[in-house]
Amino acid sequence: MRRSYRLEGLDCADCAAKLERKLSSIDGMKSATVNFMTLKCTLEADDERMDEVASKAEKMIAVQEPDVEIRKL
Repeated sequence: MRRSYRLEGLDCADCAAKLERKLSSIDGMKSATVNFMTLKCTLEADDERMDEVASKAEKMIAVQEPDVEIRKL
């Protein structure tokens, strides 16, 4: 299952790369991509774990990039 977000306020490519690495390390995450140009974050996890993984990802984004507003697409 995939879930996508728009990360309003993400302000540099290095921040996006750092965030992508951290999101990829979440237990249960199959893949995580953060595209700085489109401000899009896409998460992929098993259907039965998606809610848990997405919740952890949203919290991690809020901690790592507190000025970023997370919007589900």
